[in-house]
Amino acid sequence: MRRIKASTTRWNTIMSLCLMPLSGFAMDIFIPSLPDMAVQLHASPAAIQLTLSLFIISYGVSQLIVGGLIDSYGRYIPNLISILLFSVSSFIIAYSTHLQVIYAMRILQGFSVAVIAISKRAFFIDLYKGAALKKYTSIFSVIWAIGPIVAPFLGGYFQTTWGWSSNFLFLGYFGLMFFIIELIIGGESMKAAQPFSVSSIAKAYSGMIKTPDFTFGVVVLGLTYGMILLYSMCSPFLIEKQLHFPPTITGYCALFSGISVMIGGMISRILVNNPFRPKMLLASVSQLVVAAIMIPLTRYYHNLFTLLIYVFLLHSTAGFLFNNLMSYCLIRFPQFAGKASGLTGGGFAVVTAILSSLIVNTISITNQVTLGIAYGFIALITFFCLVKTKWKGAEESHEVIPMPSVSVEV
Repeated sequence: MRRIKASTTRWNTIMSLCLMPLSGFAMDIFIPSLPDMAVQLHASPAAIQLTLSLFIISYGVSQLIVGGLIDSYGRYIPNLISILLFSVSSFIIAYSTHLQVIYAMRILQGFSVAVIAISKRAFFIDLYKGAALKKYTSIFSVIWAIGPIVAPFLGGYFQTTWGWSSNFLFLGYFGLMFFIIELIIGGESMKAAQPFSVSSIAKAYSGMIKTPDFTFGVVVLGLTYGMILLYSMCSPFLIEKQLHFPPTITGYCALFSGISVMIGGMISRILVNNPFRPKMLLASVSQLVVAAIMIPLTRYYHNLFTLLIYVFLLHSTAGFLFNNLMSYCLIRFPQFAGKASGLTGGGFAVVTAILSSLIVNTISITNQVTLGIAYGFIALITFFCLVKTKWKGAEESHEVIPMPSVSVEV
């Protein structure tokens, strides 16, 4: 199997970083098109929103399975096949008029993006150590935030100019371009394979799940991302149906949301050496205060300006929490790069999907007051999890879970 050469490590690193935002692109680019898709496909808003939920559920569950597999069978070939599958499924969605076909392709997209995400996160743990690894993992969510920033902005333009299907054509060509690049310069980064054993994988997952700070970290990741996804699912209907703005404004607002998340991630990088628990609790308390102010105030002031103020305050703190916890969880068990990546990404995605679906189906979010109530609910659970957990220092956050010592060279 072709390995990554020293001469191409830099270019493979850049390509891996470029693929980090793919899940955000796949999820957010067609958000401004949700109302139009409902009309064109003769479906209810809930039926169209399900395309988001199916993707995130598939993305999450798949990571739980894929993490163990790529530690045994490598990163390169599964990643290469998945990029091609993502591209093909995007083209099928673009030309489909049947919601059931779109649902199936969104599930396939969730699976393929899960393989890509885990492979690329494991790539950094394979090739980098110490300070260099911490530097890269601390910018993962900053890079990831490019998706929510750029995708809805492009999606609003595509929707206004060519209609909803153009969003998926863009994703198809995006995937095809990276498939060709990966084919030319890509290679295997895993040093040695771990023997494939369902019982060994289950043992490793069980050990990680039983580690309280890791598990609560994954839960809080799901809660903070759920806050961002909740806005993505509701904003087109709030902005276009309630405030009567065009889809391009939805795109601009999503762009603003993504920038807010990125700012939070950048602040977390600046404060990377500050004590972990105090800075996390401060961010969580800030969310609770903002949500508490938002609920009564927006009852009387319901406009785009107030919406964006609260989006900035809540999403920047969410980005701060997310970036810190993503880095914390990914390097918690460095001996299981693929499994830890899969369990982290899959676990938080499942939490996000369950949370967002539960809120959307139990609370009718028709204005900023009900959105504030949903935000407050998420912020309260987040605070409880952060207070309950005993967080270890970065220098202590590596725990070994015994695994068979047999290795097979790839």
